[in-house]
Amino acid sequence: MLYYHVWVRSNRYHGNEALTYASNAHLPQGTVVQVEMQRQLVFGMVMGPTTKPRFKTKSISRVFDLPPLPAHSLRLASWLHEYYPAPIGVISQQFLPSHISDRSLSAPRAQQFPAPSLSSLPPLTAAQATALDTLLTRNTYLLHGITGSGKTRLYIEIAARTIEKGKSVIVLTPEISLVTQLTNNFRQVFGERVIVLHSQQTPQERQKAWLQSLQATQPVVVIGPRSALFSPLKTLGLIVLDEAHETAYKQEQAPQYQTSRVAAYLASLTRSTLILGSATPSISDYYLAQQKKKPIITLTESPLRNHTSSEITVIDRKDHQAFGNSPYLSQSLIDCLGQALDKGEQSLLYLNRRGTARLVMCENCGWQALCPHCDVLLTYHGDHHQLRCHSCSYRQKAPVSCPSCGHPNILFKTAGTKAIVDEVGRLFPTARIGRFDTDNLKAERFEKHYEAVRSGSLDIIVGTQLLAKGLDLPRLSTLGILLADTSLYVPDFSAQERTFQLLRQVLGRVGRGHIAGHALIQTYHPDHPVIQDAISGNYHAFYERELAERQQYLFPPFCYLLKITLRRASIAAAEAAAGKLKEAILTSGARVKVEGPAPSFYERLQGKYQWQLVIKAVHRPELIKVIRELPGNCSYDIDPLDLL
Repeated sequence: MLYYHVWVRSNRYHGNEALTYASNAHLPQGTVVQVEMQRQLVFGMVMGPTTKPRFKTKSISRVFDLPPLPAHSLRLASWLHEYYPAPIGVISQQFLPSHISDRSLSAPRAQQFPAPSLSSLPPLTAAQATALDTLLTRNTYLLHGITGSGKTRLYIEIAARTIEKGKSVIVLTPEISLVTQLTNNFRQVFGERVIVLHSQQTPQERQKAWLQSLQATQPVVVIGPRSALFSPLKTLGLIVLDEAHETAYKQEQAPQYQTSRVAAYLASLTRSTLILGSATPSISDYYLAQQKKKPIITLTESPLRNHTSSEITVIDRKDHQAFGNSPYLSQSLIDCLGQALDKGEQSLLYLNRRGTARLVMCENCGWQALCPHCDVLLTYHGDHHQLRCHSCSYRQKAPVSCPSCGHPNILFKTAGTKAIVDEVGRLFPTARIGRFDTDNLKAERFEKHYEAVRSGSLDIIVGTQLLAKGLDLPRLSTLGILLADTSLYVPDFSAQERTFQLLRQVLGRVGRGHIAGHALIQTYHPDHPVIQDAISGNYHAFYERELAERQQYLFPPFCYLLKITLRRASIAAAEAAAGKLKEAILTSGARVKVEGPAPSFYERLQGKYQWQLVIKAVHRPELIKVIRELPGNCSYDIDPLDLL
């Protein structure tokens, strides 16, 4: 009998050590197996042999007839467990599918792919060719290219060179809504080599994509959001993070990894090239590239930009005369929408607020609709005449009179995307209007309608930040940013960076070289330096100002952060628990700075009160020491993107 360490794929296993199982067979490292744990059969991966233990050992229930997981995947799993502490049962979920059916295990058909053909693509510009020459040596690169500068064309070119060398490629995108566009671009060159993997697929589709990656005998291209990074590719030569600045690359549940950091480690394991592509690189990425003398490649022109013009108009929301015909859309924006309709061109209206109204209150006594579990404002959704909490999903019918004083006049203020759709429909009753945000049902999601939108089947598109990233809509001529200030005054160190990035990304949807574009920005603060830098595209002015501020107040990239949250039944209990934990950390000997305790931004959530501590350290291992000693009745987020 032989014995093996096995990492099991199960939320029920909270341990940090591999489990030991027995087998009569010689199993190579990385073998995919099925084992019994707590009377349930779960998947697992063999991490290696071990000696006979002193305790009774269960036998491995099944050995799958599959190639072993690559050695670099196992090393990545071990590193992930140390760098982003989480139970082994959770870490294993990143590397193994939730389902493997017997039917899918039939012998895979032989893969014979034609060589990639770039003949259908436009030739590289001089700037792209220069960038390519720099990218052809193994390293980590920050590709700082303005929107519409041809970053995707460059990704395809270097991916083709990688495939020719017999190595596979992983291309990541922050949102599932962008997968369709990226997949279409790559399939034009790589055809059936392209494998798509994301969470909106059915379990069967995800299983098929995972098996294709594991069983690939020729180099392939895997495209998807952050989870695609863990695809079990045998040979890897290139990893691309498109829109690398996006917050969606941060995993919010355990293991709370930052994709760019994991990608960097995987690239070092496989000796792959790593490209972080963005029009608005994160402050931390840009600073680290400078400090480590990593190449920063800039693209400042669009291949087509000389053929069209783009105009930006700023409209002061405080000027009530500019909003005579609509409380949400200025007359200038209404005129531009009408002109675009007359020309058969598309318009995009951006507002980073869902629902119909964000504030529901009584005109008489000032009562406001709050979630009974979270003490946050309920959002009114007019299509269902319903109030919803966007924190805990609580729902109730909208009141017809004030629950506090009985007054019949209830005000619905601060519009969301659904209210904008209604308003645009009133102003342009014949226009074809589509709304895209996270309230969409599965059949309504943007990725399901990408081709129709791109072809011009919709006249006016209304949406949130889902539409701000990476989209190339050739018929789009008019962009309206309805309120540029939504994230500017959020009380967090990342608020100004997020505002700059969102505005630059949204502005990049027009003027991409297809047709002349006009962007209209509505704001209460037209002279704010962040908004001015975003309008002018002055990244370096914004970067230098923001970097100096973060250095002054000790925020990333000048320190590492750990946010610890304690949830209790009362405010007093939450505050006391946070204070006790702070004292324990300060006396532990860890070289850290502890800020707080303080109420969380959402002080009450799902019926519990939340208080938090913010831990800062110059050396990240000090934060790991703190995590290892945390009691079980608190939660944490290491390397958080914000402290809300």
